[in-house]
Amino acid sequence: MKKVLFVVTSHDKLGNTGKQTGFYLPEVSHPHKVLTEKGFEIDFVSPKGGKAPMDGIDLNDPVNKSFLNNKSFVAKVENTLTPNQINPVDYAAIFYAGGHGTMWDFPDNEPIAKIASAIYEKGGVVAAVCHGPAGLVNIKLSNGKYLVDGKTVSSFTNEEEKAVGLANVVPFLLESRLIERGARHTKAPLWQSHVEVSERLVTGQNPASAEQVGKAMVKLLSK
Repeated sequence: MKKVLFVVTSHDKLGNTGKQTGFYLPEVSHPHKVLTEKGFEIDFVSPKGGKAPMDGIDLNDPVNKSFLNNKSFVAKVENTLTPNQINPVDYAAIFYAGGHGTMWDFPDNEPIAKIASAIYEKGGVVAAVCHGPAGLVNIKLSNGKYLVDGKTVSSFTNEEEKAVGLANVVPFLLESRLIERGARHTKAPLWQSHVEVSERLVTGQNPASAEQVGKAMVKLLSK
C-alpha cells in the first residue's frame, strides 16, 4: 500500500485581524477523495501535531460533507502526527494543503521540509495547493539548491491575495517568494483552476485546483 502524507497547518490566527484561520477543508477533502479512491492510505502531520484548526467548512460541497461524516478521516485531522513521528521512507508522496494559517507555520518548519526533501530525493512526489506552497519556499535539496529553483509552479497569486484583502496581513506574498527562490510562477485568472507539474513537483493555484492536484499526483504515482 502506497502512503501519502498530508501536511496541515497548526496556526489558527489570521495575523492581526482578530479572525480565525487554519487549513482550508476543500483543499484536503478533494485530493483526499481522489487519492483514497485509488487505494492510497493517507496520514496527517502538522507542525505541532494534535488537532488541526479547520477553515472553509462549506457543507454545500458534498465532498466536504462526506469527509466530515467519516469518523476515521476526522479522527486523523483531530490527532495529526508530529514531524518526529514520521519516517519519510514510508511515503510515496507529501502534499501540503492550503489555508491562510500555512503562511505562518509552514515556511520555517525544518523537520517537515526535511521530510519533503527526503521523499523527493528518493523518487517521491511533492505537491501543494493554494497557500500550501508556503511549505516549499525553504525546502533545500542535498545539492544545496531550493527544491523550487528552476521548476514551474503555481500558488495562490498576489492578485488573489489582494482580492481577499489580505496582502498586507500575510507575512509575505507567496507568489513573489517562490519567484525569489528561482521558481517560474504561472497563473490563471482569479479563482480559476490551474495546476503545474514540473518533474515530480505538483502545485495548484487555489481551492478550485485541489481536485486536479490530486489527479496529477495519482498520475505521477502510477508511473
